[in-house]
Amino acid sequence: MRTDKIFVLAAALSFQWSFSQFAKIVDKDGYVNMRKNADLKSSIVGKINSEEIIYIFNVDETNKDWVNADYTNKNGELLSGYIHSSRIRFLESYESVPQTAVSENKTVFNSKNIKIIIESEPFNYKENKKFFSSTDYNGQKIEDKFKGQHIWGTDGTIPQTHYKLISIKMNGKTLQIPLKEVENLFNINTEFATCYYDPKNETLYINMVNSDGAGGYAVLFKIVKGEYKGKTLIMPF
Repeated sequence: MRTDKIFVLAAALSFQWSFSQFAKIVDKDGYVNMRKNADLKSSIVGKINSEEIIYIFNVDETNKDWVNADYTNKNGELLSGYIHSSRIRFLESYESVPQTAVSENKTVFNSKNIKIIIESEPFNYKENKKFFSSTDYNGQKIEDKFKGQHIWGTDGTIPQTHYKLISIKMNGKTLQIPLKEVENLFNINTEFATCYYDPKNETLYINMVNSDGAGGYAVLFKIVKGEYKGKTLIMPF
């Protein structure tokens, strides 16, 4: 990727997501209420358990007691509403794992006991076309599933890149995120990855912002004590 292209993409992503980030619920009662409006008297949209991941769009500068967030529950339902800021912790507040190398298709993070390698590669659409399926939207067919899973990052266009591997080494134990978990995620931005580590709970968070424009999405991978525990996906706009 040309340097000027990287700069333009970085500026666009920075502007679009400057107030958006992942956070987790931290509540001594074991759960928190998500409300329709930023008010304790507002109706409850849903209950979210402690340690669950949410995506925060912004913090209201006029009322910093509340954050506007999205949360996908275990049934795949997207909940949107407000959560009291005292019940969350931003993932970026944990230890940052330094990025030690980065290129258009590879990035490496290294700390004393952690090493992460993320690689992407060109996607061969011709060989994989048979795995795509379409949905009819107002008479227009749009490819929106790959191997039965919802496609992320294309906005109806042909995918350009996909994940080759995400490898993690923690405290001498090595694992790779299963390809099944990332096979429907396209147009990878290895340049825009961040990693955070929670030493108390031995939890590693890998955060990436992929694609751009209307196809942009954020993905968070969670590894606990050397075991992959799933991902969170969101379109942050």
